[in-house]
Amino acid sequence: MRFRTILFDLDGTLIDHFEAIHRCHAFTRRALGMPEPSMAEVRAAVGAGIETALARLDGAERVAEALPIYLRHWEATMLEDVRALPGAAALLRSLQDCGVGSGVLTNKRGSSARQICAHLGLGPLLKGIFGAGDTPWLKPDVRFTTHVLSALQAQAETTCLIGDSPYDLETAEAGRLAFVAVATGTHTVPELRAAGARHIASSLSEVGRFLENL
Repeated sequence: MRFRTILFDLDGTLIDHFEAIHRCHAFTRRALGMPEPSMAEVRAAVGAGIETALARLDGAERVAEALPIYLRHWEATMLEDVRALPGAAALLRSLQDCGVGSGVLTNKRGSSARQICAHLGLGPLLKGIFGAGDTPWLKPDVRFTTHVLSALQAQAETTCLIGDSPYDLETAEAGRLAFVAVATGTHTVPELRAAGARHIASSLSEVGRFLENL
């Protein structure tokens, strides 16, 4: 395998956290006197950071009011409904055993991402976990990717990004990284293909095969 570094998105790629995310958005909407969103609405809103998700669900004019409500409930409950996706630990361990460094590149808040990965036992398998608030940037801004590559002492030409959404594809293209999509999160295989993804795995167990053949 030509890759020395593999970057992973987090939500929908390495972990399933949608129950907790939905619960916190529902709590926020109730506190604002609004009807609870459906899971489908929440899935469609996430990916570009919490402020954008709140704007999409609650209205841009209510983000300042909604954000502290969401974050208080999130900090209190985020570990209640989170699990590693099937094959996540095995894939990270296999890469580590092969001398390939793995990292997380996510628009979830970095502090939350690190706490969650530690809770799930994924932390020791990762060289770094980078998220919102760690830099001024979010995916797909190439400055975020460049920062992460520098921190991991990695090169773009030997790095592949694994993710479940068009945001991840845009991130890879902006940073000139190889990309493998996984249909384990917010987007289906047809949706990922329509967005322009060329290599699409249906599960994390398939990702290794794609990495070897790219």
